Amino acid sequence: MSTLIALARAQAADSGIAQPVSTVRHVHLAGRPLILVALTLAGEANAPLAVMTGEDPRHGRLLVVANPRNRDQRFEFAARLAEVVTGYIDRYRPATERVPAQRGGADRYRCADAPQLIVPNPAAVGFVRLLGRSTRFRRPDGEHPVGPAVPVLGRWLTFLAERAEVPGSCLMLAASQALSLHWASGQSAVEDLNLAALMGWIDPPAGLTGRQAAAAAEDPLAWPPAGPATDPTFDNEVLAQLIAACSRAAQNPHRYQAAVSDLEKALARQIAPTWKLMWRAVGLLRGLPPGDRVSIRWEADRDAFTSHVEHLRDGGPPQPRRDSAVAAARRLNSLERSQAIYAAQRAFDDPLVLAQYRLTGEAFGGIVTAAEPDRVDASGKRRKLRPLITVDTEDLLRVERTTRMLSPSRPVQKAEVISVATGRGARSRVVLELSGGMGRSLTAAPGSVPAVGERLCYTTLTDAYQPRGAFPDREDTPWTHGGPPPAYVPAGDEDAEDWS
Repeated sequence: MSTLIALARAQAADSGIAQPVSTVRHVHLAGRPLILVALTLAGEANAPLAVMTGEDPRHGRLLVVANPRNRDQRFEFAARLAEVVTGYIDRYRPATERVPAQRGGADRYRCADAPQLIVPNPAAVGFVRLLGRSTRFRRPDGEHPVGPAVPVLGRWLTFLAERAEVPGSCLMLAASQALSLHWASGQSAVEDLNLAALMGWIDPPAGLTGRQAAAAAEDPLAWPPAGPATDPTFDNEVLAQLIAACSRAAQNPHRYQAAVSDLEKALARQIAPTWKLMWRAVGLLRGLPPGDRVSIRWEADRDAFTSHVEHLRDGGPPQPRRDSAVAAARRLNSLERSQAIYAAQRAFDDPLVLAQYRLTGEAFGGIVTAAEPDRVDASGKRRKLRPLITVDTEDLLRVERTTRMLSPSRPVQKAEVISVATGRGARSRVVLELSGGMGRSLTAAPGSVPAVGERLCYTTLTDAYQPRGAFPDREDTPWTHGGPPPAYVPAGDEDAEDWS
């Protein structure tokens, strides 16, 4: 937690209302996201109990498993969920757009838009991951056959869960995380996982403070847990009896239907408050203007979605249970690069985020006190335009000579630290040499060099392309990491994998 976030939390606790920690929205919101609120049976390995899902706050579809311990009913539930989820995803597959070639390559095409799944919290992301893992290897024939849409659902859920690990990706969002990215509550980060409590701090009902609304949200009768775990009192006093009634009535269709109806009503009452909270959260996030670089990250999401669509179309195998050594190393390298780029993009888009780096010395802000816009460097074989500017700042500085920096207001222009001089008090004077973004002549284009009196920030963060790490091919995996992994061959026992 940064110093600025800690201060915002203290202010929220003192004022009784959540404090904004961003000036723009850092997540993409689809025009019609698919909301999914899930509940699982306590004591079982990711056994689905109920799901409410849909694209319209007025028409959520409730799917219930009358006996979550029954294997056949689990897969009937998965087939019904597949009808909703894959039907939603398939709408985004046909429309494509042309992406112009870069660096001498060929034009390519990608999906014009992509689906977006929004769940209440990180635990719900884990539910999606495990549900995908337990269904993507199932087969519509042989022993324990399932509906043909079930393995397709599993592969899509696995894809979405994997993308959720990528910093800045928005194909699947956890509402509590998205809200915490933009507001600081007066409670701990663990308590922020309670969606009702977090929303109480951010958007309390009339007449209540955020603290009072968050305290009221701890009542499981008024605000049942957002899932996938259920309230233990509800489990013991209500759910156990309703499931037992369904089991006892299994041989009598009329009684069974009545018992299932009672179960559905009880579960609907558990999910409905969270369902409404999810749409309120989406509305709050929509009220923030999107950051300039949010669209860039959504393009990366659409590229990933397009690749998976093509993988399925070409008959590619399902995602493996475990990554090979090379695949795992490549994925880790990709996540690290994505994290660095995401941090820089958020800072460039948002002064409040950049302020967090100013407090740690990774960025500084100040006023230009001197400028040499027409300075030319003639020390090399070719004369180059290299203006100098001097910036006075009172920020903490942890930069040294030759450090390369960027200004969010001029992202294509690079700045190299020539000298740092500390003056009286906390004031420092930084001399920077500029390159790029000023035209191709030896005279800087008007406005391309910061003028005296201009206030601006510089940071060591960069969202420039970072080359991928060098890794061996799959076939060249060294013996220290298990050697080359075997080729994928569907095994006869794949459908024996449990829901966990």
